[in-house]
Amino acid sequence: MSLRNKYDIPHHSVITIAGTVGVGKSTMTKALANALHFRTSFEKVDTNPYLDKFYADFDRWSFHLQIYFLAERFKEQKRIFEYGGGFIQDRSIYEDTGIFAKMHYEKGTMSKVDYETYTSLFDSMVMTPYFPHPNLLIYLEGSFDDILERIKLRGRPMEKQTPVDYWKEMYERYENWINSFNACPVLRLNINDYDIMEDEASIEPVVERISYFLKQTNFIHK
Repeated sequence: MSLRNKYDIPHHSVITIAGTVGVGKSTMTKALANALHFRTSFEKVDTNPYLDKFYADFDRWSFHLQIYFLAERFKEQKRIFEYGGGFIQDRSIYEDTGIFAKMHYEKGTMSKVDYETYTSLFDSMVMTPYFPHPNLLIYLEGSFDDILERIKLRGRPMEKQTPVDYWKEMYERYENWINSFNACPVLRLNINDYDIMEDEASIEPVVERISYFLKQTNFIHK
């Protein structure tokens, strides 16, 4: 029996994995998708034409980067809608607008006009029928020191070269964002409570918690 059937998780569920850079979103996405026999939805980082330019010059490329991510993520939302769910999603579209674009606007690396254009596009997208809200958002959290160590060990070269102050500010913004997030139920998981890279079986307690949480929040629709 699959873990999805064992813990009675509907095949049409959409579960989004959120958390700051280095917290292990991609690893959790793959592990949950394998355990539940769901499809995956990953952000396109390696093929992003703006990412290297952005890390070299925030002021010049922040708007371009955010528009690219927004467009790609919306295409993924449409794909999820067309399949009828059954997805684990690596990072949510809400993080783009609630953290990254907002941070660049407030720090002055995105102009007011660009920020207003970006938020207008986002607002238009979430009002379309192709925008299914997740049944659950899993927020991966840990101490800043733990996450910084993961970036140093596993991060991309451009991430390792980014000043620590940038990661510290992002970490704090994530904490503030998740404390006020209410678009769907949130399950918080500490990264020290499991180790799916070393022990694949440790995903089962996570699936059990997801099932229990969905039932408690009445988000299972049969």
